[in-house]
Amino acid sequence: MEQILADILAPTQVPYPVIFARFCGAILFGALIGIEREKRQRPAGLRTHILISLASSIFAVIAVESVHMMSLSGPEVRIDPIRVVEAVTAGVAFLAAGMIVFSKGEVKGLTTGAGMWLAGAAGLSVGFGFWLIAAFASCASLAVLFILWRLEIALHWKPPEPSEGGANGRPAAPRDATAVSKEG
Repeated sequence: MEQILADILAPTQVPYPVIFARFCGAILFGALIGIEREKRQRPAGLRTHILISLASSIFAVIAVESVHMMSLSGPEVRIDPIRVVEAVTAGVAFLAAGMIVFSKGEVKGLTTGAGMWLAGAAGLSVGFGFWLIAAFASCASLAVLFILWRLEIALHWKPPEPSEGGANGRPAAPRDATAVSKEG
């Protein structure tokens, strides 16, 4: 039983409280990105972005810890943490590509896919201990997603979304005063 406990509570280069704080940070930054997608009722929303960010953070912590593992320190073993970054990038890109759809002559899902990719990068950043990079990237993504979206609508580059007005993104027509009095 002692061996099992020793294996479960194996010593780490980065203390466990710091590792768990990194995971919580990845959850937070993934949520910041996912909230906007959730608000717009996109298929990959809050939970998806959180899971991508958390998983990326776990991969980053494992990469850091694997470099310091005694069982992997022999001359015949070569550990390259950059491969973890490449693997996470490829894996998230695969998921993000699944969100992109070509329908009725329009490409849809690119922003959601990019958000998923960014959530992965934020998770990797926090997992490697680069909190400020993840925080800045997450805040910058909110500026891009919220502020620029409003600007695109104000400049009439994009129509408002259906939830912004009436059907098909058009502003709701003013109600007839007689209809209101009959309902009231």
